[in-house]
Amino acid sequence: MRFVTGIFAVLTGFVMALLITQNILPSDVYWIPVLGSIAGGMFAMWEARAGWCVVRAIGIKTPL
Repeated sequence: MRFVTGIFAVLTGFVMALLITQNILPSDVYWIPVLGSIAGGMFAMWEARAGWCVVRAIGIKTPL
């Protein structure tokens, strides 16, 4: 589940970057969520690959 979510976040970040470069999203402020989405997605994919979960590591019980 984390890997699929990570892929979705990275792809969403690239789509947003494309929208910014085409001036559909005209402000430079939109680069912040692009970078956050790509970095967060890459982190989620790393978590899935490593078999580790930051939410479980801080003590929150998750059903997955």
